[in-house]
Amino acid sequence: MRGKKTGGTPILQNIRKRIRHTAPCAPGDGVVFSVRTGKKPSGVKVFLSVLFWLVIWEAAARALDSALLLVSPLAVCKRFTELLPTGGFWQNVAVSLWRIGLGYLIGAGCGILCGVLCAFSPAASALFSPLLSVVKATPVTSLVILALVWIKSYNLSVFICFLMVFPILTEAVREGIADASRELLELAFVFRFPVWKKVKLIYLPAIRPLLISALSTSIGFAWKAGIAGEVFARPRLGVGSRLYDAKVYLETPDLFCWTLTIILLSMAIEKLVLLLLRRGGGETRQASGKEGA
Repeated sequence: MRGKKTGGTPILQNIRKRIRHTAPCAPGDGVVFSVRTGKKPSGVKVFLSVLFWLVIWEAAARALDSALLLVSPLAVCKRFTELLPTGGFWQNVAVSLWRIGLGYLIGAGCGILCGVLCAFSPAASALFSPLLSVVKATPVTSLVILALVWIKSYNLSVFICFLMVFPILTEAVREGIADASRELLELAFVFRFPVWKKVKLIYLPAIRPLLISALSTSIGFAWKAGIAGEVFARPRLGVGSRLYDAKVYLETPDLFCWTLTIILLSMAIEKLVLLLLRRGGGETRQASGKEGA
């Protein structure tokens, strides 16, 4: 009986059966997968879920019966449709997008360069490691307050977004280069590949997954930090400034409308950036495959 393999208890057999039929959840998809089928929630289920929380919101607003504390979803939609056609609304949105986008691009570019430098230079890695650790550990509120001492209000969001994006991209690029295949690097050394060919065929494929994930993740951090910077700095134009004004003047419908604007813009920007990154990565892989063929 020593060599006989048993299937285990009925409970263990049931667990194994469930595991075999469980579909893995792909990272970064942003949805909850069903254990049995692995499918995304249908549009009807998503709609019903949103409708459920809107009903809860409406019931809470009716129970409080105070527009100063909590306004109903219908009141927010009405006020939002009034703000949407105005030029001031789009002017504030455009200025915020410009500031946050500029800080994001500067932080991403500097982070990629710093990651490459740290990956190939131990001295640079030792030099930048304390700075990156401090930036990652410091709360956004503390960074905003400290930056207000040195930077003018209309440039604060650019600097805060830079600080949010820079360490994420640096770590991603450094880890990607460190994970590059040693066998391929030895092969490139034996056949004396030029630098550009090693970068294209070895380093870029190793960096690409981490880089796409870091770029798509950091845009959300940059957007939230940039809006927080505008709330603290209160420049003349910006979504964060209008959010603060709505709070000061107790304009609760406007407060909800600007919050809804921030949420919708954040979702749209993340989807757009992820779509562009995936499309660019797909085109790069197709070009590399044709070249290899």
